[in-house]
Amino acid sequence: MILTTIFFARITQLAKNQKILRWFFVFFVSFACFAMRPSAGAIGQSSTAPSRIISLIPAVSEMLFAIGAGAQVVAVSSFDEYPAEVRKLPRVGALLDPDLERILSLAPDLVVVYESQTDLRRQLERASIPMFIYKHAGLADVTTTIRLLGGRIGRDAEANALVTRIDAGLAGIRARVAGRPKPRTLLVFGRDALALRGIYASGGVGFLHDMLIAAGGENVFADVKQQSVQATSELILARAPEVILELRAGDMTAEQRKREEDVWRVLSSVPAVRSGRVSIINDPLTVVPGPRVAEGTELIARLLHPDTFAQ
Repeated sequence: MILTTIFFARITQLAKNQKILRWFFVFFVSFACFAMRPSAGAIGQSSTAPSRIISLIPAVSEMLFAIGAGAQVVAVSSFDEYPAEVRKLPRVGALLDPDLERILSLAPDLVVVYESQTDLRRQLERASIPMFIYKHAGLADVTTTIRLLGGRIGRDAEANALVTRIDAGLAGIRARVAGRPKPRTLLVFGRDALALRGIYASGGVGFLHDMLIAAGGENVFADVKQQSVQATSELILARAPEVILELRAGDMTAEQRKREEDVWRVLSSVPAVRSGRVSIINDPLTVVPGPRVAEGTELIARLLHPDTFAQ
């Protein structure tokens, strides 16, 4: 939880406006769950399908709407953005600031919470409110969570159909990149604006790493078995990535994108910089471990293998 607090303080400092902060938080809460066990479950489970669901996790909110349970959702986190319907719903806080009073006032019969929210979980348990505990680890666990969620709310068929579509999408991407060279890739999810400072990259485990592998890349930090690596310029030079992909927050103009990509020019001996293979992806598809993971993986694959996807 200490790491969680430090990381949130970091992205709050980086964010320049509320929209960017919202995007960073959605990414952060997704990333914060990578270290959790690869499963999800329910406490206080009832045989009756819930009719008043509160979700504190943007990825699970997406799942609920994607399996046809949107009408059952009565509130979401402060940082939910997708689908558009969630923007009309009451907000009840998020990972670090859940509003228990607001949650109780909405009389939910199921609350989706993070595993790390131990205080909130104790309070909801005392109030006899059933919970769905979110525990994520990697790409494969997205579909596991969808199946468990569907079973919990009485929408098994819809959940299974969604899982089938996601699996088919990911299988299609893997098939298209199969047999092709795997470019050594640095996948960055955070750094200071217009500077090569405060660089955080994907390590060799977790959701981002799994997406990169499915997209036909090789993670330059695959040997570092943790979710994130604080990457100095010296370390990046030593790892010599052939492609650098950045996941960034908020809308960017063409000029802003070019300025940020040009920052990497100081590392002119890095193969990715020499060949001009530095790209920024500013799309939440790549950072929310929800129903749109196949689309997010394809965005990465198209940058790693542009010739294949141009066919």
